[in-house]
Amino acid sequence: MKKILITGACGQLGSELTEELRKRHGADQVVASDISEPKPSLTDGQFEHIDVMDRARIEEVIDKHNIGTVYHLAALLSATAEKNISFAWKLNMDGLLNVLAIAKEKKLHRIFWPSSIAVFGPDAPKDRTPQTAACNPTTVYGISKLAGEQWCAYFHRKFGVDVRSLRYPGLIGYKALPGGGTTDYAVDIYHKAVKGESFECFLEKESALPMMYMADAVNATIDLMEAPSEKISIRTSYNVSAISFSPEEIAAAISKQVEGFEITYKPDHRQAIADSWPNSIDDTPAQTDWNWKPAYDLESMTGDMLKNLVLQFSPGD
Repeated sequence: MKKILITGACGQLGSELTEELRKRHGADQVVASDISEPKPSLTDGQFEHIDVMDRARIEEVIDKHNIGTVYHLAALLSATAEKNISFAWKLNMDGLLNVLAIAKEKKLHRIFWPSSIAVFGPDAPKDRTPQTAACNPTTVYGISKLAGEQWCAYFHRKFGVDVRSLRYPGLIGYKALPGGGTTDYAVDIYHKAVKGESFECFLEKESALPMMYMADAVNATIDLMEAPSEKISIRTSYNVSAISFSPEEIAAAISKQVEGFEITYKPDHRQAIADSWPNSIDDTPAQTDWNWKPAYDLESMTGDMLKNLVLQFSPGD
């Protein structure tokens, strides 16, 4: 049986996806990789250091471990990318093109690559943004994701590479700290609440954005990858949706469970990024093609986040 390789495994999505795939397939079947040192949660299986801009290194690891499927997650996220434009473009594009080229040459079984709601710009419909809405991104991250979607479709159309993708909304989980995304306030706010601290939000209180709990994101990713090829009608990237809320709404949900929680608002440069993105997403093709359905709403996600973060933090943390 060929193994699975995950790049960017130390990231917020990568760490949880690695854990779930190891549960399903066995720790010895899933090779985690990152340019960073592995987290303790990733040390129950094989780990390789990979700079995804180094194609020879990727090939070396694929050959060494008999890899058949790659989840290529390594990337620079939206807010961080705006601070280092050239590096963000190089990392996000060269890494993907390296993986696609290797998949073509080695005839790998299947590739996953994450896109984002950042592909949409201010001219896309704000509410229930459809799959085929105009994509005119206003950020380096969004531009790289839009270009990546087209490269994925090209390699499938031209060379038959079975590459699949999701346009993730903001992802929220308790197992990793925020990684430089515009939606990361919705992770940090729970950490502050559990520690008994007030939270200063870098977005305006009514800035609604599409979001998804990490458990749903992991399941959506694996469900897409396990769907039969004939069910996949979109080879750019699928819209995928779960919940949408504003900072004011998430704060209200937390206040129901954390007495005395306080939030203040001090919008910064990330507000302009959020303003260019949709309020909510229409993911009808994902529902139709591979039966996508989220399990968590705002209330159930808040309860699970707070419960797990309380278990993580000991007094004095």
